[in-house]
Amino acid sequence: MELRRRLRLGALACAVSLQMFAGMPAWAADSTLTLGSQETITSGAILKNYVWTTTRNDKPISVNANVIEVDLTNPNVKIDAMAGTNNQFTKNQSVLGMVKDTGAVAGVNGDFFNTTAEGVPEGAQITNGKVMATPAKISGLYSFAITKDNQPIVDIFDFQGTVTAKDGTSFELGGVNKTFYWDDDGNPLIADGLFLYTDAWAMTQRAVDGIHVPTEALVVNDVVKEIQIDTNVKMAAPANGYILRGSGLAKDFIVNHLKVGDKITTKYDMIPHDASKNYDWKSFKMLIGGSTLLVDEAKPSYFTRNVNDFNGYQPRSRTAIGYSQDKKTAYIITADNNGSSKGMTLPELQEFMIQAGVWRGMVLDGGGSTQLVSRPLGEFTPQLTNKTEYGNQRAVANGVGVYSLAPKGELKGLILKGQNVLFKNESSTYQFNAYDDYYNPVDITNIIPQWTSSSSVGTFKDNVFTATQIGKTQITAKSGKGTASMDVEVVGRDQINAMTFAAGGFSLTAGNDFKLPIKVTTKSGLTKELPPAAADWELSGIQGSIKDGVLHVDSTAGSQSAQVIARYDGYSTMVTLPVGQEKVWYDLDHASVLTNAFQVPAEVVSNVKIAQDKGNKNIELSYDFTKGTGTKAAYARFDADNGGVTIAGEPEFISANIFGDGSFNWVRAEFIDANGDQQLRSFTENMNWTGWKKVTANISDLKFPVKLKSIYVANPANGQDERAAKGKINFDDVSFIYKGEMAALPKSQVMMTVNKKQVSVNDKAMTLEQAPTIIDGNTLIPIRFVTEALGGNVKWDDAERKVTITRGDKMIDLWIDNPDLIVNGQRVTAEVAPRIMNNLSMVPLRLISEKLGWKVGWEPEKQGITLE
Repeated sequence: MELRRRLRLGALACAVSLQMFAGMPAWAADSTLTLGSQETITSGAILKNYVWTTTRNDKPISVNANVIEVDLTNPNVKIDAMAGTNNQFTKNQSVLGMVKDTGAVAGVNGDFFNTTAEGVPEGAQITNGKVMATPAKISGLYSFAITKDNQPIVDIFDFQGTVTAKDGTSFELGGVNKTFYWDDDGNPLIADGLFLYTDAWAMTQRAVDGIHVPTEALVVNDVVKEIQIDTNVKMAAPANGYILRGSGLAKDFIVNHLKVGDKITTKYDMIPHDASKNYDWKSFKMLIGGSTLLVDEAKPSYFTRNVNDFNGYQPRSRTAIGYSQDKKTAYIITADNNGSSKGMTLPELQEFMIQAGVWRGMVLDGGGSTQLVSRPLGEFTPQLTNKTEYGNQRAVANGVGVYSLAPKGELKGLILKGQNVLFKNESSTYQFNAYDDYYNPVDITNIIPQWTSSSSVGTFKDNVFTATQIGKTQITAKSGKGTASMDVEVVGRDQINAMTFAAGGFSLTAGNDFKLPIKVTTKSGLTKELPPAAADWELSGIQGSIKDGVLHVDSTAGSQSAQVIARYDGYSTMVTLPVGQEKVWYDLDHASVLTNAFQVPAEVVSNVKIAQDKGNKNIELSYDFTKGTGTKAAYARFDADNGGVTIAGEPEFISANIFGDGSFNWVRAEFIDANGDQQLRSFTENMNWTGWKKVTANISDLKFPVKLKSIYVANPANGQDERAAKGKINFDDVSFIYKGEMAALPKSQVMMTVNKKQVSVNDKAMTLEQAPTIIDGNTLIPIRFVTEALGGNVKWDDAERKVTITRGDKMIDLWIDNPDLIVNGQRVTAEVAPRIMNNLSMVPLRLISEKLGWKVGWEPEKQGITLE
């Protein structure tokens, strides 16, 4: 269940007192908060990016968290609440959309909301001093507010209200702009409740639960204009009026006591739950609702709500808000659950907030709703800053926005954007933004900066810098008072520590393309992809071509493997790729097996049928997950009577063409391994595409032989409301990819003796021009003779005095009198540098043998060496 609840709220109020101690986290003394970076958003608002590390389940984890600090004493900035589209409820949209709509410079998602109702916040909201919604009559729900004096408040507000008819009869008002919900005792308040709706509610229907029939009255300037019995008023409320909605006893009040033309009186109040406090809520600048209190006086608070309902003890993406002890700073917080960032439990969030400076604070909606948007310094357009839990930007009911109130200032500075590490002959376009005295963006249309470079490693043409030499420089853009500089390094062979292919393991098949990205790591630790055009490429073993870093295989006939070599500035790397075979197992046009539908749980509806797409037959698997509980799945089962189909051999991958439906559901393959155990492998755990797409899953770790039992769509229980409940996928061309065997190296043996020219190769006596010798405790051997005798190849580059050795999937570059060697793209350093003796290249035996995979035997008494 996602953090935004389905609002069966009456059940949630149970045993708050029991959580007083359960909510108190065990303080993690080993947690560390590290500031990664910070940037001014506007005058009075700073975005800080943190990495929070701790130990969870005896394992170290880290979380990326963002904090917007707003200076409440700065007159150039304000915090306000946002809602839906055009600041109206029932028109939910992403936080980015709300920020753009309202002209904010930053924002996060706001209150919890009912995902099955019209899309309005659970709690209260005041935007720009206007009441948008009032608190729900549920205990333990906190709100964050800013007073007219810019003082922050985190507290509980209760609602009281009445509607008085012309005849003097009064009826209790349930709230303003509320959807259907349940009170602390589980009673549906809409059953006999009277609710008020303003022009902030955009829909013409109000609080539709499918059970309680509304009776409504339109009131304009406090005068009843229209009454609709057992139906709704067919309009949204006007700006100068409101609509009263009643069911049960409230309907009786409308029917029996209100008449068209009557003047009525409506009054309501939001009062502090703590009777000792007194707030003038009518003068509040803003207010946003939330849920449980998290931090009180810089200490973890007990939880004021049952947080199990929104996964409080599970690591999820989180959103929170609070303020400092001196009430001068507001903190708007998000923490990410995405990739290497492992999210936070609520106890962990409490700890983080305290370390970040929060004195008092509360939770906002989170999980898939967590979104932080900010405007980068110097830019006009805000953008999503955090990584959302499911990779998408959810439409939410409301949010908290940060707004600049500053006047237009003078140009203060420039910001350069572009690459700071380049390769020789690489060109890079550098751009700039500008900002004023208040850190708001400046239009750069008429700003033409002067571009300069501090050294001659490259040249500028307009704002394009082309690296021509290896070295370092500082590029600078200057216009008036605005100046910005950036250090740029043009790296060459001497600055590289590693250059490796990053494509991963795969087998080559004829007719296909294979991307061969190369990652370069410098000695300073920076990693960057090498532009394909910067490399010199070699291909051997198969017929094909390499263009723009993509290998196209024309033919693999007679080949067991291929070698691809890439060189940059004399630095080389090689990858050896086995020639494999992709075998189509399931193709409706040629080969298939009996396929049936299945579902879990029983309430799920699934169906399998044969479909056609441009004459190509495929399987259509439709699903309906609207009923049942827990994880739900719809299966296409193969040869169900026999528990699946046995797959020949030991394939590395299963592949299929999937026509996705953009549902964010999972698509998986179900296997039965050699032990009879079920094994599940995911094609995707986020089906975010539509149309055909080829997907693969690694099955190399299975215990073979295996049976393929099914391909299925799954909607796991956790986060279920994030995914579509109905849809269909199509699949075809289910294939298995088998890895080819690498060519075996020849089995040869070389026997040598230190300081003796006589050697034996496969028991055949031969004589060397230069005997093996020991220098500084290292045995040096004549590399060409030994390598070729053991089935390798040696090339000599006279201009660079370089030796290149290849043997199987190993390659070594070494330079005479240089102890640095390049082994399969990795720089290593020998104790003794290679050298020339009697016009032969002599290299250290121990290092070379380790890197080429030779087996070395040593007979110390006679100083005999055996290589094989």
